[in-house]
Amino acid sequence: MKEDNFFEKVYQVARQIPYGRVTSYGAIAKYLGTARSARMVGWAMNGSGAKDVPAHRVVNRVGMLTGKQHFDGTNLMQQLLENEGVKVEDNQIVEFQKHFWDPAKELS
Repeated sequence: MKEDNFFEKVYQVARQIPYGRVTSYGAIAKYLGTARSARMVGWAMNGSGAKDVPAHRVVNRVGMLTGKQHFDGTNLMQQLLENEGVKVEDNQIVEFQKHFWDPAKELS
């Protein structure tokens, strides 16, 4: 599988994450049939800046904002999530399961 093709598939899934919801790198990888590729999903998110992808809605498996250093400004990822009603404390999504969106359940 070409890297570009995989990244585009990741972006297609990420674009479907509803407003006010989040998913994880691993959930996207699992949905795409590449469960061990969570890190690759992270790399895709890092390069998604100009592609109209809501990368701020993709976090690690426990709800930590691990990709926040890839956003302009120190707290932009958190601000974007909070603007959508997702509360964040200490780089951790509060009530993560309540906000979690599983593409395997929602896009099947």
